[in-house]
Amino acid sequence: MNILQGRPRHALAALTIAFTAVGLAACGAIFPATSVSPSAAARATQAATAVVPAGLEGYYSQDIEWYPCEEGSMTEADGGADFECAYAAVPLDYAGPDGQTIDIAMKRRAASGSAIGTLFINPGGPGGSGVNLVESVDGYFSDSLLRSYDVVGFDPRGVGASTAIDCLTDAELDADRAGSEVDSAVGAPAKDDAADAAETQAEVEAYASWYEDKCEANTPADLLDHVDTVSAARDLDVLRAAVGEDVLTYLGYSYGTYLGATYAELFPANVGRMVLDGAIDPTLSAGELTLGQADGFEKALRAYVEDCLAGDNCPLSGGVDGGVSQIRDFLQVTADAPIPTSDPDRPLTYSLAESAVLGILYQSESWHVLTQGLDQAMNQDDGSVLLRVADLFASREGDGSYSGNGNEAINAINCLDYPVVGDADSWEEEREALEEASPTFGADLGYSDLFCQAWGHESTRERTEIHASGAAPILVVGTTGDPATPYAWSQALAEQLDDARLVTWRGNGHTAYGRSDACVSDAVDNYLLAGVLPEAGLTCG
Repeated sequence: MNILQGRPRHALAALTIAFTAVGLAACGAIFPATSVSPSAAARATQAATAVVPAGLEGYYSQDIEWYPCEEGSMTEADGGADFECAYAAVPLDYAGPDGQTIDIAMKRRAASGSAIGTLFINPGGPGGSGVNLVESVDGYFSDSLLRSYDVVGFDPRGVGASTAIDCLTDAELDADRAGSEVDSAVGAPAKDDAADAAETQAEVEAYASWYEDKCEANTPADLLDHVDTVSAARDLDVLRAAVGEDVLTYLGYSYGTYLGATYAELFPANVGRMVLDGAIDPTLSAGELTLGQADGFEKALRAYVEDCLAGDNCPLSGGVDGGVSQIRDFLQVTADAPIPTSDPDRPLTYSLAESAVLGILYQSESWHVLTQGLDQAMNQDDGSVLLRVADLFASREGDGSYSGNGNEAINAINCLDYPVVGDADSWEEEREALEEASPTFGADLGYSDLFCQAWGHESTRERTEIHASGAAPILVVGTTGDPATPYAWSQALAEQLDDARLVTWRGNGHTAYGRSDACVSDAVDNYLLAGVLPEAGLTCG
């Protein structure tokens, strides 16, 4: 999923921590590793009686009933391993555990060999479905990992098959992603890049209010006030206990690193072996995070153009600067006159074209698809390939339905996690900084704080360092050319955590495990399977 999250141009307020991009695992040599200290290894592998928070005894001791997924509302993936599904009950509000409850959905892929425990996974987002992710792990988790762990994907509160946020119909989502829904939301056409700042900010406020009204009308009562990451981390501890594990073994990508680190801060004694891939610096404000992504995606675009120019059938010409300029010109063409596609009712608009470009930048192994799509659109006046790419990253199915609610959940979760800071003047300064950092995408990335201010469900979360004092060692993985979670964020989190080890992959694209090389795969597997940390400073790729 891309950082614009399908929002209309000039109403792109909510920041995004993107889903992991699943790729093909590569092979290579095994690199040296070092063992965890005996005391740390014991914390990571030996069962201990986890403390049950007062008032939550019933939730922690609940019986989980696993059933074949085809018998319930969650469905089994086509082919591959068999899956079991279950729901766990958690309190809507942990401050009042005797009140309303909500359901958390889980899907389990049983270990192909003798299971040594349960591995919980999260794909990011926020708004990514672990229930969907677990159906794909055979394609990019190592055989050793799949033999040894029952892998459980879960949908965090507000997401997917759990008690979920619901805002727009499929048709409204189509219009919103295409950039046309903002017209009816604000009662006027979207402004161009030279729009007056006050008018543009008014559009964002109107759009946020319109979106909130839609969500309030269709989402279970009070859920929008309780989809923060702290609550989701507390849910995860309930799930850990409910499946019979004394410590949490966890692999989180992208936003899932923030969820995992938050868990480790809340429940350090319950942390087993934890891997955080494509990390987020928990100290960043919404504006700082968006600025980092703007810079990351502009650099990723330049890396793509360089790769395209060096290959075959590239529709771009000249040097990197010239190629980037041609892509900007192409995007402007779609803004002035959307390009026809194979669907006569869905031309390639600016918003959809930009979403397709950004989406492919997550996966360097798929850059050839962007080349194909740009060639088709620029030289044949056909935007079909880029439309399909944009739909893929938005989880739009061929029948026009959406398989998840990530487009809707992301705003609600982020606005509870990131307190509003600044004012109209500082937000305009932020937007100018975004345009400087990313001349291609920056103009469409501003006003995260303004959106959340107008959204109406305020954050009480302080953006501070996470230390997870007393937790078992945590393995952090960072990719040097990651556009969505820049490498500096992985460095920052590894430095903040009291006990962490950083693995670096020199590569492009978002996250590493499952789409990089055997150096990364071995480092992750050795820790999850044997509690053995890689050598300090390990760099792969």
